[in-house]
Amino acid sequence: MSRIEHTFAALRAHNKTGLVTFITAGDPGPDLTVPLMHALVAGGADVLELGVPFSDPMAEGPVIQRACERALKFGVGLKDVFNYVREFRQTDPDTPVVLMGYANPIERIGPDNFIRLAKEAGADGAIVVDYPPEECEAFADAMRANDLDLIFLLAPTSTEERIRQVARYGSGFSYYVSLKGVTGAGSIDTDDVARRVAAIREHVSLPIGVGFGIRDAATAKAVASVADAVVIGSRIIQEIENVGPQAAVPAVQAFVAGIRTALDSQ
Repeated sequence: MSRIEHTFAALRAHNKTGLVTFITAGDPGPDLTVPLMHALVAGGADVLELGVPFSDPMAEGPVIQRACERALKFGVGLKDVFNYVREFRQTDPDTPVVLMGYANPIERIGPDNFIRLAKEAGADGAIVVDYPPEECEAFADAMRANDLDLIFLLAPTSTEERIRQVARYGSGFSYYVSLKGVTGAGSIDTDDVARRVAAIREHVSLPIGVGFGIRDAATAKAVASVADAVVIGSRIIQEIENVGPQAAVPAVQAFVAGIRTALDSQ
């Protein structure tokens, strides 16, 4: 059983909703990535998504775009991301870490090298925004053979056939994008999310996380009533921007703790 599977099994056993949190590696500074990862866990995150900085993050709104720009100015790349995970694993052997990014950096080093290095570092899986499931059978098989989960995005516009493909090739959990658009844009229609998640469950047996638009405890709690996990990214990065690098670690921990409290009070 992978760390991700084990985490969701434990959440089910305790009748809890998972909290998946995202930060961009290297933002707001390379020396803060691992402390922020630990702060997310201390605040109550169950799974960490660590964004790989990329120059053209097509699915991201302005907040995460700025985070990528800041990280790239520090020269942070995929090799650094592996090093952050490796350092994190020295003191946290249990919390799943999912690398989230785009195909270009993976293709540049080669998918087989990516899988090898990710496993050696202690990562648990990947979300590759521009790897469509219908073109990912070999990559998904190679990931699974190395005990790594390949997690796919589903959107309000996803067809039934696309959902079936995600069910066929995905593992770990499925990530439902609750909005038409980029990260951090708009507000969630929880009734629509409930309908879409129910439709996805007809084909997908994996846990379902819902993200893109969860900005506060009330929305997180509402989404938690229909999802196995809530995913928060842009709002955490906004918190970092609001307080600045020196106060980022305690501020992120406090924000995540507030979300965790709301989820646990269902």
